[in-house]
Amino acid sequence: ATLERRVLDRPLASVRLVNMREEYADQGPDVVISRALASAVDDRLQRGEQVLVLLNRRGYATAVFCRQCGDAFECPNCTISLTVHTARQGWRARCHYCNYSMTVPKTCRKCAAPYLEHVGFGTEKDEQHLRDRFPAARVGRIDRDSVRRKGALASLLSRFAAGELDVLVGTQMIAKGHDFPRVTLVGVISADVGLGVADFRAGERTFQLLTQVAGRAGRGERVGEAVVQTLYPEHYSIQLACRQDYAAFFEREVAYRRGMRYPPTVALVNVVVRGRSFEEAMGTANDVVQRLKSSTASGGFIILGPAPAPLVRLRGEHRVQFFLKGARRADMRNALKTMLA
Repeated sequence: ATLERRVLDRPLASVRLVNMREEYADQGPDVVISRALASAVDDRLQRGEQVLVLLNRRGYATAVFCRQCGDAFECPNCTISLTVHTARQGWRARCHYCNYSMTVPKTCRKCAAPYLEHVGFGTEKDEQHLRDRFPAARVGRIDRDSVRRKGALASLLSRFAAGELDVLVGTQMIAKGHDFPRVTLVGVISADVGLGVADFRAGERTFQLLTQVAGRAGRGERVGEAVVQTLYPEHYSIQLACRQDYAAFFEREVAYRRGMRYPPTVALVNVVVRGRSFEEAMGTANDVVQRLKSSTASGGFIILGPAPAPLVRLRGEHRVQFFLKGARRADMRNALKTMLA
């Protein structure tokens, strides 16, 4: 079944697309909120309406590095940059995978230069920017960091529903399932944050998130609007999400999946091999792949890899992956079971 109408036949939110490349060219590289979104937020605050702002990236800054020697703060257990968070004792850098954390020093660990720079931004910086830009507004934030304490999520949502907050900033936790009739504006800070992920479903997930969060605006009697900021305004998943045209997106995405032979056209199995060293993981993965290729059951599928996984080290373990790709999922499952036995 397809839901073709909103409740009480209310119109979908209108969507404005903001090209952030033009914003950066006009205002510099530190822009968080575009002029269009700032103007729309100001308009809603003057009218006594509410605003949701989505940024699907938590923390204050996405990385910290030294401008003199180039040293970057990376997790010792995972191949990932540490995310900067605000803390009572000062800045802390934390890994979002293994939860390793450290205090950010005032000088570089390697060259002792006082030129440490925070790069990128997350929900904490977005919240602070909104507080500075609109000092009279009551701003709240919902992400995994702000709702760690038991009951914190329910408390924040209840305050927003009661009108005790004007602006709610959050990650995808605010994008779906919420019904706030006074929300007439949704702002999306970085609509393309998920498009760079090494996954064939990146476009689909971006489309889902944008259409879901745009659906939070205008659920009451007042007409809703969404302002979507992106560096890639020409990308089809963003264009069609702004039009909220699921049928057109489905046709475009299915054509891409057929052409590249991705699910649902074929079945795909991702196998991850972990080891104490990269050499051990790669050696085991090569052994497994050779056993699968020599199996009589391997005629119905192909094997891609092995190769380093996108996160080649996670929680201290080294990771290598390969894929099984074929029309019959049962054949691949049986081949893996036989090999493991």
